[in-house]
Amino acid sequence: MDHTVRILHIGFVTHDVKQFVVTRPDGFGYRPGQGVEIAVDQEGWREEGRPFTPTSPEAAPALEFTIKGYPGHGGVTQKLHSMKPGATLLMSEAFGTITYQGPGTFVAGGAGITPFLAILRQLEKDGGREECTLLFSNKTPADVICEKELRHLMGERLHLTCTEQPAPGYDRARIDRSFLEAKKVDPEQPFYLCGPPAFVEEIREALEQMGADPEGIVVEE
Repeated sequence: MDHTVRILHIGFVTHDVKQFVVTRPDGFGYRPGQGVEIAVDQEGWREEGRPFTPTSPEAAPALEFTIKGYPGHGGVTQKLHSMKPGATLLMSEAFGTITYQGPGTFVAGGAGITPFLAILRQLEKDGGREECTLLFSNKTPADVICEKELRHLMGERLHLTCTEQPAPGYDRARIDRSFLEAKKVDPEQPFYLCGPPAFVEEIREALEQMGADPEGIVVEE
């Protein structure tokens, strides 16, 4: 790992997602949407690095991560959720292929919203989010990460879906070709996809069938 960072703050975002604010190493740079590898700086955990995405804007003085925990897995996210401010983590340099390529449609499933949080927050600072649309799928309303902020950022260009629990203000639908067509997405714009692998692959295939340029579909490689 390239850096040691210290946890400054931990707080709940949803019932199973926490925000971690950590010190920013001198000279560390990244493009919003890129990820880093993080490991817990403790015996038995230092070799257990996992990819996470900074959700803070590019020039933020501290780095924010928005991390979903998976209780019962005994893994890195569960360990992170048990930690306290003041603890240290090991962090790599930034990597990844999800970066902003121009106004388009973002499609996220669950914790796949995290790279888009960084991009949309950066666009808010730069004044360029008005031409972007976000389609965000979750199981229930309680699972929606940063819902109030997203509603503020995106306004009518935010479309929330819940697949397991109907509720006012949410589409009860899966994001598939029929949903994309119903929302009149423009196949000539860039598309940004992030979520479970099967979700991403299904959306990519649907977009290509609708005439989207495969080179204009941005995913993590």
